[in-house]
Amino acid sequence: MLCRAQIVGWPPIRSYRKNSLQMYVKVSMDGAPYLRKIDLKVYRGYPELLKALEAMFKFAAGVYSEREGYKGSEYVPTYEDKDGDWMLVGDVPWDMFMSSCKRLRIMKGSEARGLGCGV
Repeated sequence: MLCRAQIVGWPPIRSYRKNSLQMYVKVSMDGAPYLRKIDLKVYRGYPELLKALEAMFKFAAGVYSEREGYKGSEYVPTYEDKDGDWMLVGDVPWDMFMSSCKRLRIMKGSEARGLGCGV
């Protein structure tokens, strides 16, 4: 009897089912020699996500405010949305972030000037 290994990605999963299972995005940090991948659906909001990123990359994000962005940190968490624009993590409501985030990047604060409200 012949056994065949199942081909990865077969049978195809409809996009609506794939999106409901997991939502992995790549995470990079300026100066770090490696990338990570996280499942955004594991987190319930920005505080949980930021705590996980801080532990993963050993940095402090500082305090976020809508008027001034992130204060008190050398690094700023940002994300690329569906349109290819880079924005500050926390600038939009969590549900909107979840549906538009393509990847995350923790960049130096000096490079993040001009993103969001007052960085």
